[in-house]
Amino acid sequence: MNKVLVLFYSRHGATQALAESIARGVEASGCEALIRTVAPVSDNLDAQASSIPEQGYLFVSKQDLIDCDGLAMGSPTHFGNMASPLKYFIDSLTDVWLKGHLIDKPACVFTSSASMHGGQESTLLSMILPLMHHGMCILGLPYSESKLHSTQSGGTPYGVSCVSGEGFNGLSNDEKALSIAMGQRLGNTVKKLCQKK
Repeated sequence: MNKVLVLFYSRHGATQALAESIARGVEASGCEALIRTVAPVSDNLDAQASSIPEQGYLFVSKQDLIDCDGLAMGSPTHFGNMASPLKYFIDSLTDVWLKGHLIDKPACVFTSSASMHGGQESTLLSMILPLMHHGMCILGLPYSESKLHSTQSGGTPYGVSCVSGEGFNGLSNDEKALSIAMGQRLGNTVKKLCQKK
């Protein structure tokens, strides 16, 4: 069975909810979804996190990334950019890049923000850039997904998103539908590309 890594960082649950919804879409496509997160970092980067979190999903390893057939990567919006723990992990991948482990693997990105215009699209683009350097094939969400035309909450053609507001109360119906559709698209693309190898 083809394996899709759903990698995220989340502090208050919104990005994690998107990751779980994308994973449902991946599994609906017939692929296995492996959900992982990244370790938090301290303000001065000196503190080391335990290799196993006290609760929640396991921390990602480089081997998880090397072994996957596709990647969905998500982060909350931090001033229009991805959060530092995810960037810290990405910055550790020089050896993966040198060996070309991610070349031609499909990938998508996702994000959450507290407000509708909180920098979602620039955050999605900030995550796409390093994936392109790794030679990944970037998937967006096409406008054939009808909810993309009418959503009053999250959703962009660059990748799925959600608006968490002051206190996150779960994904809207549109956000759920779009994130599941993104996961299905990623899974279906993984299967097509793996059949051609």
